Amino acid sequence: MNEMNVKTERRSVVKRILTSLMGVAGLGALSKVEAKDREVSQEKQVGNVTTLQDVPLFSGHTKFGNLVFVAGKGAHFDGDITAHTNHVLDEVKKELEKAGSSMEQVLKVNVYLADLHDYKAMNEAYKGKFGNKPPVRTTVATYGGVPGDSLVEMDCIAYVK
Repeated sequence: MNEMNVKTERRSVVKRILTSLMGVAGLGALSKVEAKDREVSQEKQVGNVTTLQDVPLFSGHTKFGNLVFVAGKGAHFDGDITAHTNHVLDEVKKELEKAGSSMEQVLKVNVYLADLHDYKAMNEAYKGKFGNKPPVRTTVATYGGVPGDSLVEMDCIAYVK
């Protein structure tokens, strides 16, 4: 046997031993979980497509694999920051549920405020909406306001089980 074949044979033996040890240690279940994760569709899926002059403009959400990306939701009616925040969170929740996810499965939220002075009141309406393990969040005040005269807009990224 030449040196190359000996190394290849050694690697093969080591790999078989490690695989056996993993099975004995109960780590074989991990490979089944990993295999199931790989079965998740890697095709882009969209929901609630908005068009402009009969041309697709954006989707309410996009799914790719086990991730869901929810487009910004605003509140386009007269009201204060509390009413707008509650409405936006309700719309985010509805969009997540259409995509097969939930508020508890949100990983990241972006909050866009028309006025930074609304930060405290927005937080009051926001708290607790994502369960006991809230997502990471970025909050910014926008220059020039939020489109559609909304006092707040939010988008998010979540996962689907």
